Amino acid sequence: MTSARVLTGLLQGVYFPALTSLLSQKVRASERAFVYSTVGAGTQFGTLLTGAAGSLLLDWYGWPSVFYFSGGLTLLWACYVYRSHPGLGCFGARPAGVQTHQSSLETAFPEGFCLPLPPTPESGQGLRCRMLSPATARRAAIASQLSSACSFFILLSWLPTFFKETFPSSKGWVFNVVPWLVAIPASVLSGFLSDWLINQGYRTITVRKFMQVMGLGLSSIFALCLGHTSSFCKSVVFASASIGLQTFNHSGISVNIQDLAPSCAGFLFGVANTAGALAGLPRPCTALRPARSPQPACPLSGAGVVGVCLGGYLTETAGSWTPVFNLVAVVSSLGLGAFLVFGEAQRVDLSPARQDL
Repeated sequence: MTSARVLTGLLQGVYFPALTSLLSQKVRASERAFVYSTVGAGTQFGTLLTGAAGSLLLDWYGWPSVFYFSGGLTLLWACYVYRSHPGLGCFGARPAGVQTHQSSLETAFPEGFCLPLPPTPESGQGLRCRMLSPATARRAAIASQLSSACSFFILLSWLPTFFKETFPSSKGWVFNVVPWLVAIPASVLSGFLSDWLINQGYRTITVRKFMQVMGLGLSSIFALCLGHTSSFCKSVVFASASIGLQTFNHSGISVNIQDLAPSCAGFLFGVANTAGALAGLPRPCTALRPARSPQPACPLSGAGVVGVCLGGYLTETAGSWTPVFNLVAVVSSLGLGAFLVFGEAQRVDLSPARQDL
């Protein structure tokens, strides 16, 4: 079981860096936030589908059926992609220019993380990659990504158990579905709003920071409210608002990495996402568990489960859920503060001259 979970996390770890690299290459900067947030809404839809169907399958057929269901859907999707794109993954003949750049990409470091660029009159070189980003901006991006991932996975892992213990008579499909039903339109809205503000003339870094205020700041306020209410309806509203607002991070820090270094966005996002995995949890271990066990830690991936384990430890020692939501607020505030103070949107991967966005 543990080995399977570790392998699952390792194989899924390439998804977001690859997606970031693809979108940074294929999508214009003025449309980047909307496209990324729309694609990111698929994550919420998957959680919504698994939460709704998984709750029913858990009651009817037991916990193994949940994994068979999600794994079966993945295999069906893989078969569809393979059949609809028969040449996918096959390396055929390329033009000579592309082969030259591909050779450089396969053998060079750190050039291997950069896009092939046309030759310039000044240098005559077809591939250039400068430093990924200034040290302070890079650290701010990693810190913000770490905090957003950590706070998100804490809520993702412990919210179902919170509802099950605090409101034993509540229906699992309600609190497993409603927050993610809100998150889908919220994610799309955040991308649309971000691109619209930029097209209206607002500076890119100003818009990115505004999105982080919504995604880390305002969402943590609703998380705090969860620890101070005894109403099931209010708890669902607060949880939905917190999860929905966290999708604004798609149009904030996630796209900011592409602002800093679009030619190296996949590598930089991989570094930031690894930092987030060290403090978060790649997949919820308690999302469908009916009650909290004495051991809050779960034998998952080898990346570490610091944030989730700490939340479970605080719940066990304090005897209430308030410390967990306080932890979410603290982690979110630290990441937000770092990004507001040190965050930049200057593209520095192609030329010594920086363009202040």
